[in-house]
Amino acid sequence: MSNDARTLRDEDPYVAMQSTDEFQELRRKFRGFVFPMTAFFLVWYFVYVLLSIFAPGFMGTKVFGNITVGLFFGLGQFVTTFAITFIYARWANRELDPLADALGSKLDGDKEH
Repeated sequence: MSNDARTLRDEDPYVAMQSTDEFQELRRKFRGFVFPMTAFFLVWYFVYVLLSIFAPGFMGTKVFGNITVGLFFGLGQFVTTFAITFIYARWANRELDPLADALGSKLDGDKEH
């Protein structure tokens, strides 16, 4: 590490915080939730789009009345978006926020000294 980088790290508490085990744990937890959930949603979305393009007969199948499979899948996109948002908010409140608050308190304490 160069002297400039070392000086920056010593002077900037935010840069120093990034190298702590606590911050790395926060990052690991965040990525461990967000990346799989994003992959799930993207797969679900692209399945919907690809079925719409390549299986119009299936997507146009009437379930009852004029309600089709495609309409259910489309509405399912909205339901999934709201469900993922709800699940993330609950998970973040329980798992992520306490770690982030502890790191924030640590930074606030460092600024006072």
